[in-house]
Order: sequence, then C-alpha cells, then structure tokens
Amino acid sequence: MKSKINILSLTAIFALVFSGRLAAQIGKPFIHDPSTIMQCEGKYYTFGTRGGGLISEDGWTWNEGGVRPGGGAAPDVVKIGDRYLIAYGATGGGLGGGHNGRILTMWNKTLDPKSPDFKYSEAIVVASSDGQEDCDAIDPGLLLDPTDGRLWLCYGTYFGFIRLVELDPTTGKRVEGNKAIDIAIDCEATDLIYRDGWYYLLGTHGTCCDGANSTYNIVVGRSKKVTGPYLDNMGRDMIKGGGKMVAGAGWRVNGPGHFGLLDLGDGVQKMSCHYEADLDQSGRSVLGIRPLLWKNGWPVAGDNFREGTYEIESERRGYALELAVDFVRMPGGMRGFNRNNDEPIKPVPSQQLSDVINTWPAGNTQVRIGDYMFRPHQKWTISPATDGGGYPGGPYFKIVIAGTERALAATADAEVITVPTFTGAPEQLWRIDQLIDGTYRIMPKVVPGSNEKYALISLGDSTPTLGKFDFNSDNSKWNFRSH
Repeated sequence: MKSKINILSLTAIFALVFSGRLAAQIGKPFIHDPSTIMQCEGKYYTFGTRGGGLISEDGWTWNEGGVRPGGGAAPDVVKIGDRYLIAYGATGGGLGGGHNGRILTMWNKTLDPKSPDFKYSEAIVVASSDGQEDCDAIDPGLLLDPTDGRLWLCYGTYFGFIRLVELDPTTGKRVEGNKAIDIAIDCEATDLIYRDGWYYLLGTHGTCCDGANSTYNIVVGRSKKVTGPYLDNMGRDMIKGGGKMVAGAGWRVNGPGHFGLLDLGDGVQKMSCHYEADLDQSGRSVLGIRPLLWKNGWPVAGDNFREGTYEIESERRGYALELAVDFVRMPGGMRGFNRNNDEPIKPVPSQQLSDVINTWPAGNTQVRIGDYMFRPHQKWTISPATDGGGYPGGPYFKIVIAGTERALAATADAEVITVPTFTGAPEQLWRIDQLIDGTYRIMPKVVPGSNEKYALISLGDSTPTLGKFDFNSDNSKWNFRSH
C-alpha cells in the first residue's frame, strides 16, 4: 500500500514554468490509497485505507463522509450495471508484521450513505496470500473489460509479484478454477484500464508512507491481452521491473500513487491519485486530480491549469481571442528603408494598457479572433474565481483583460462578450479542461436562460461564439500561451 500551456507539442508541457502551484483538491481532501473516483446520484466518491472516504458535490471540494465497512487498505470501486462493487485488502502489506493478506469484495446499490438503498453485502474473499509465497494480497484494482464484459482484479505489492485473477461480474466472486497470473514486479497499488485495443497496467513505484521523503511515482506498461505481457515504451516487461513514467513529484506535492481513471467524456479524462505529501498542507497525504493526456499511445499526467496572463489561441488557425476595439498604431512609422545602420540601437517599448484604454468603449464590448501582436487588447489574466465553485480537477476561473476588470462573459444569445466589471455572476465563470490531446476546452459555467452545456468555439477564423463542443473539430480547441 503502501511560459506556455500551449500544447502545440505535448513535449512542451514538461518544459513550462507556470505561476502558482499544483493544488490538491480543496476542503479536507485528506486520504491515503484512494479508490477510483465514482459518480453516484450527482456526487463524487472515493474511499481510502482504514475505511471511510471522501464525498464531493462538484469534484473540486472534498470532505469526509464516505462510508466503507471492513477497514483494511487500498480499496477500489467499479460500477457494474446499477450496482457498485468494492474490493479492499485486509491485513497484508506488512500490517501486523506479516504478508498474509486477503482481498475481499462487496456490493452496494448506492454509495450515498443517506440513501434508503444504502446497504453493503457481506464481504467475500476472492484472493489471499499465506505470508510465505512471493505475493502479498493487498492493493486491489478492478477492470470491467469493455470489449467482453469480463471482470478482472489485479493485486500485490513490492513483496513479490503483482497478480491477476478473474472475477464473476454478477456475483463478485472469483471465477471457479481461475488461477492467478503473475504480471509485474517492483511496484504496487496497480490498476488496469483499456484504450484503443490496448490494456494498460498502471503501477505505483518507489517508497510510500514516509511523508515528504516518500518516492512514490506512477509507471505503466501495456499489452494486447489483459493477461500480459505488459511492456513499457522501451519493450521492457513489467514482470522484470519495466515501466514508463506517468506521474512523479512536482509543484510542492510528492509521491503520487494509486492511479484511478475518471473519464468525463468529450475527450476529457482525469487521473486521480494521492500525493504522499502536500508541502503546503502540513505534508499530509491528499487527493489529487489532474488531466490525463495521451501521447503516442501512452498515458501522461497533465497539469491542472494555473493562473496567469495568456494569449488565448484558437487551434483552428492560430489566431488569438481579443477585445473587438480599434487597432492603435505604435509610434515610429516605417523602418528599414534608407535608414542609417550605424545609428544607436535602442529597444522599442511594448504598447501599454495606458496607451490604448481610453480608446476603448466603456460598456459591453464584443470579442473577436485576430493575429496576435502582444497588444493589451489580446492579453487575458485568468485566475480562480472566489466562491465560484469547481469541477473535477479545478476551480471556475474569471477571465479578464490584463490590468482591468473587463471580464469575458456568456450571453443569453449564446454569444461571448466582455462586460466592464467582473461581478462573479455565473455567466462570467469559466471551466478550463485540458483534453487528452493537450489542447483545452473552455466552457462558461452557465449560459443565461439555458440548460445547454456550451463551449467557446471558433465559428470562423475571426468569429468566436458558444456552441456544442466537438472533440474532433479544431473549432472547439484552444491553447494558452505565455509570452
């Protein structure tokens, strides 16, 4: 158990310097060994070691309240039909001085402890270890195979092999006569996911349970068969210690472990984990949710959006979102014709907000898309909106012209404008999700008078508007560049 966000190239993600820190979730997101996050009746749930878990109304603010009997360690959850199957480890992992572990499963119709249908079935043992064999039955991970409906359970720690067994998706019991298969070593807290014909085994490598000194990180291998072999990007077998890095320490949080997939659809995937230590929260173990990207067929942990001042660039052509105001020329006139090349060289100051703001309209102002010239009407400051709420992995943001309170807003006509002052109204709050290809989706919290979920799109090279998000269209995708 244990200065740019522009993704023109996914490789660029890791060379960027952002302002701010990579925040864990807010509230009291304190948990160790979190299960895969589940949605149930409009809320989000995750469970942890020693029983219990966290609940969130929006996926951003988390607090205690999840209920899971049995204690033990490192649970996982999967929804099958209209029921939830929970697996957890009892003893093992060196707890109590031994490695004689057991994996148990149990069912519930709901995860809401206030529901009249909330009742766990009796737990049953589906895997075990005797303390002497080269495996420790702890840290379960569940996969309901989307290709054939079969149910698989992986488990194990550094004390021996990671193993795979098949369960009955109707009863949660182990399939009769099924023998465990060794699929990896040198990791723990494994999980399985399926994508585009590949099975991916996510494992947690390194040391745990030592706070700021923990070296946990998440690695991956993949296979065309659920039973393996699981090879990394260099062809190394995870049964021999292979594994490609997915997530490591950074931004004052360290020790990411216990991968979980939260697929929100429309090209938005998140990965959950715990950080062994959040140095900004007393070094406590906390829940983390961050974007999951895919690069050349491999999962890569993205970074949650950070506040700053950016060009907002349309993927459609590369033009920038800007205030629809008259272009104010900079002084100096034409250069380069019949000039004295021996004259002193001196820098030309950039155009400042004070140079142009008095030429702008005072009221609501349209926005458009145009060539980026690093002018004041093209620079947007993006920061978390106080009391704006959130969504899995982030808060709602306010987007204003840098140096002003002139805010981007949605209208009842499903258009975008700027208003003179940010008030915190819902139509002025924006959700920013990094997509699996590294670009971004930008969505207003609400469109006034409508229940539609619209996104910022490029209707044409120069025309931004709101419309249905389409992951397959560059009209729907944006980048953020810091100059």
